[in-house]
Amino acid sequence: MTEPLDHPLVAAVKPLVDAMGAQLLPPGQAQADDVVLAWEGRDVLAVRLPQLSDSLDHILAAMERSYGMPLSALDRKVKQSVVRTLEARGAFSVRHGVETVASALGVSRFTVYNYLNRENSAKDE
Repeated sequence: MTEPLDHPLVAAVKPLVDAMGAQLLPPGQAQADDVVLAWEGRDVLAVRLPQLSDSLDHILAAMERSYGMPLSALDRKVKQSVVRTLEARGAFSVRHGVETVASALGVSRFTVYNYLNRENSAKDE
């Protein structure tokens, strides 16, 4: 990047960009789908957003880091909580989202659907 990595805007957005699995670029390398961020009227950096499927993988990896173990090693109640969190974040709107989550949790797709149905039934009551 032409801007120093310690620019205040870079420092402010880097944790968010990292959490999303996005990429920082010089503004001159921005493509049509990238988001260019300006500071005091001058383009400072561009953010290339990840594909949704890459975002789901990134979210799952972050959850594993936060739990300190593979998601497949969690007990059933915690796995149900993980599914609720992922549903709230839109994970199941991604193509093959259920399969990806099931694989990460070490359960079947049917089990993930059961977790989702259980949560939705509880909301309806």
